[in-house]
Amino acid sequence: MIVSALVCMLIAAVIQIAAGAYATSWRETLGALGDRDLWSHPATLLRIVLGDPVGDTLGLARSVEIDTSTLIVWSVRLPRILLAVLVGINLGISGTIFQGITRNELAGPYLLGVSSGAGLAILLVLVAFPGFGPHLPLIASAGGLGAFLLVYAIAWRHGTSSIRLVLAGVIVAAIGGALQTALFLLMRDLATVQDAVSWTTGSLTGADWERVRIALPWTVVTTVLALGTSRYLDVMLLGDAAARSLGVSTERVRFGLAVIAVLAASTTIAVAGMIGFVGLIVPHIVRTATGPTSRPLLIGCFFVGPAIMLVADTAARLAFSPLQVPVGIVTGVLGGGYFLYLMRREQQLIRP
Repeated sequence: MIVSALVCMLIAAVIQIAAGAYATSWRETLGALGDRDLWSHPATLLRIVLGDPVGDTLGLARSVEIDTSTLIVWSVRLPRILLAVLVGINLGISGTIFQGITRNELAGPYLLGVSSGAGLAILLVLVAFPGFGPHLPLIASAGGLGAFLLVYAIAWRHGTSSIRLVLAGVIVAAIGGALQTALFLLMRDLATVQDAVSWTTGSLTGADWERVRIALPWTVVTTVLALGTSRYLDVMLLGDAAARSLGVSTERVRFGLAVIAVLAASTTIAVAGMIGFVGLIVPHIVRTATGPTSRPLLIGCFFVGPAIMLVADTAARLAFSPLQVPVGIVTGVLGGGYFLYLMRREQQLIRP
C-alpha cells in the first residue's frame, strides 16, 4: 500500500511540475529542478524558500538571474505540491483520531464543529472586517478551535461521551451552516463571494512557500503527538468502561486526542480552507490493509493522505484547464464515489 501511494505521489507530482498554464517540456522541467545557477548560489535558493522578509533579515542576496521556467517551478509548482502533501498528512491524522475517539467510522476531521466554526469566522471577517483579509488563516484556525470548545462545553455533563460529542457537533455544525448561508446573502461584492467560496470549499490555488512554512512545523507537531499517543487511541477503541478498567482517564485522553485532531484540521484550514472527504476516506482505505491498530493506521495515512491530495489537486488543476476548480470539489466527488463503491460491495457480501 505504501509503495502504491508513493508511486501515485510521484506520478502526480511529475505531472504537476511539468503541466500548467505555462507549459514546459520534460527537459525544461528537469533543467529547472537541477538548475546549476540556482544550486550554485544557495543564498538565492534560500531566499525563494524562506521569502524576501526573512531573506532581508538574514542578508541573503539574490545573486543570480533566474530563468522563467525555473522561477515558476520553484516559486509556484513545488510549493503547491508540498502543501498538498502536508494537507493530506494532517487530514489523514485528524480523521483517524476522530474515528477512534468517537468509535464511528463515518467521523471526519470536521465532525466536532471545526469546519462550521472556521467557515463562519472567515465569512464574518470578509463581510464585517474585510481589512483583516490577509489574516484569514489565523482567523480560520481560531474559529475552528472556538467551535470545538463550544461543542465540548455543550457535550459536557459530568463528563462527555462519544455520542454526546457527535450530537453536539451536529448541533454546532447546523447552526454554523445556517449563519454562513445568512452571511452569503449579505455579500454584495463578487470578488468577496469568490474568496469566501474558495475558503469554504477548499483550494490550493495560490499556494506558496509562506503557506508551506505555516503548515510544516504544525504538521511535524501533530504527527509526533499522534504517533506518541497511538496506544491511548487503541485503548479508547475498547470503550470507556474497558479503558477505565485499564486505569485510563477517559476524559483527559479523549480531550487530549481531540485537541491533536483539531490542531491538524485547523492547520489544513489555515493554509487550504475546508477540504472535505479526504480525512474521512483515507482511514477507511488504510484500515483495509493495516487493520484497526492505531500506529500502523497512522503511518499508512501519512502516505495515502498525500497521495489522494496530490491526485485530486492534479485533477483540479488540469481537468478543466485553464480553469482551476477548487480541490474540495474533486475530493467530494472522489469521496462520494468511494463510499458508493463500499456500499455496493457490502450489499454483494451480505447477499445470500
